[in-house]
Amino acid sequence: MIITEVKDKASKKDFLNVPRILYKNDPVWVCPLDNDVEAVFDPAKNNFHQDGKCTRWVLYNDNQEPIGRVAAFINNKKAYHYDQPTGGMGFFECIDDKEAAFLLFDTAKKWLKDNGMQAMDGPINFGENDTFWGLLVEGFTHPSYGMNYNFPYYRAFFEDYGFKTQYEQITNHLDVNKPFSERFTKIANWVIKKPGYNFRHFEIKKMDKFAADFIEIYNDAWRDFENFVPITQATIRESFEKMKALMDEKLIWFAYIDDEPAAFVIILPDANQMLKPLNGKLNLIGKLKFLYYRWKGVSRMRAIVMGTKQKYQKHGLESAIFIKLKEYVLPLKQYDELELSWVGDFNEKMIAIHAAVGATFGKKHLTMRCIF
Repeated sequence: MIITEVKDKASKKDFLNVPRILYKNDPVWVCPLDNDVEAVFDPAKNNFHQDGKCTRWVLYNDNQEPIGRVAAFINNKKAYHYDQPTGGMGFFECIDDKEAAFLLFDTAKKWLKDNGMQAMDGPINFGENDTFWGLLVEGFTHPSYGMNYNFPYYRAFFEDYGFKTQYEQITNHLDVNKPFSERFTKIANWVIKKPGYNFRHFEIKKMDKFAADFIEIYNDAWRDFENFVPITQATIRESFEKMKALMDEKLIWFAYIDDEPAAFVIILPDANQMLKPLNGKLNLIGKLKFLYYRWKGVSRMRAIVMGTKQKYQKHGLESAIFIKLKEYVLPLKQYDELELSWVGDFNEKMIAIHAAVGATFGKKHLTMRCIF
């Protein structure tokens, strides 16, 4: 076997093609867009390069056929928040061969050690955790856009190499047409009518204002979680720009109390239902196919992230937002399912919200760490 760092067009093409080769007979897998993957490694499109670096490799068999891939990255804003300086590895794909898998892990580990790291988290992304993050271990059903999908045998590779689970990422599914409980609905409607409480859906023409509100809420809501790093204007602006092709303004809601930003939920139509026929290629034909499937509509949504300022976390704002969403979604008679993805097993408040709306278990991913 030969492992090669991606430094030219040929190796870049092979890096992108590895999953196409491995999953070609898997009816569930959806090929991520080549553009989305390449954007992670492009300093002009991923602002995480400003405070870090990354690289990637392709593994070939003796016949020069690609059989695996991996990437490694260091985010200097996060790396030194742990007991050991910790980098990341991700975009791991491999044939069912332990020797091949360990060679990929060893390669990422060596690069990280050479750059001062003493541990690596994986599989993670060189960016925010809403895409390309976590090892799928339960719920091998159709993945929604941005959610990692992998073969079940990957888990043994990670565990045998020495990775230990840091936390579980739980994804739940909500039947859109199933009524909320009477108690939930009563509380939510009471909140909606409270003086000074206001609920507004996103507007692209006011993107900068909503981006600022998002940052204010998010950085307050998550500040006490371990190793939290505040989100920046550049990062959220970049994320909103990426969402524009998919977003329905009335699926993204913000709550305000006396005009103070208090809570939000970001929901997108599940792009994977539009992207599956494209096989990762957003060329001219791919764009036309995408526009057709977007016009045709999809039946699933994905809640990417929710947040509520700490001082408002017992005010029932999340319940009210879900009622507002339902008021818009039900008359459309388009969506059947909302995927609530993903919530860490450490986030008891969000898990409780999922339970309150009647969501049921969908998937489990693991974020793991290997200490060198």
